[in-house]
Amino acid sequence: MTEHVWSYKSTSGHLAGTDLTGYKVEAVDGSIGKVDKHSDEVGDAYLVVDTGVWIFGKEVLLPAGTVISIDPEQRTIHVERTKEQIKDSPEFHRDTHLGDPGYREQLALYYGPVGPFGGPLA
Repeated sequence: MTEHVWSYKSTSGHLAGTDLTGYKVEAVDGSIGKVDKHSDEVGDAYLVVDTGVWIFGKEVLLPAGTVISIDPEQRTIHVERTKEQIKDSPEFHRDTHLGDPGYREQLALYYGPVGPFGGPLA
């Protein structure tokens, strides 16, 4: 069930090979930052988002499955989580977590499928 969190939804408008670096990232309740790095790899796609001053200059790793839509004209990516959900996600450190399968599993469980009211499916 959690493997789908690492793939873009077919309805997201994602085109493989598109450079998303610098795109603005919008949660359902406001801006969270800009894409600093991303991966298009099938089954392992993600965004590394620089949150700027929003959460004290930290980066967060968002699985591609959280992406609702990508607007190439506005250079904006919309994700289906709130700012609070993203802020409360497992802490990300690029040097140790990018290739860590245990961290990926932790994120997959955290960002897994959402229920009708924004919470995780039971």
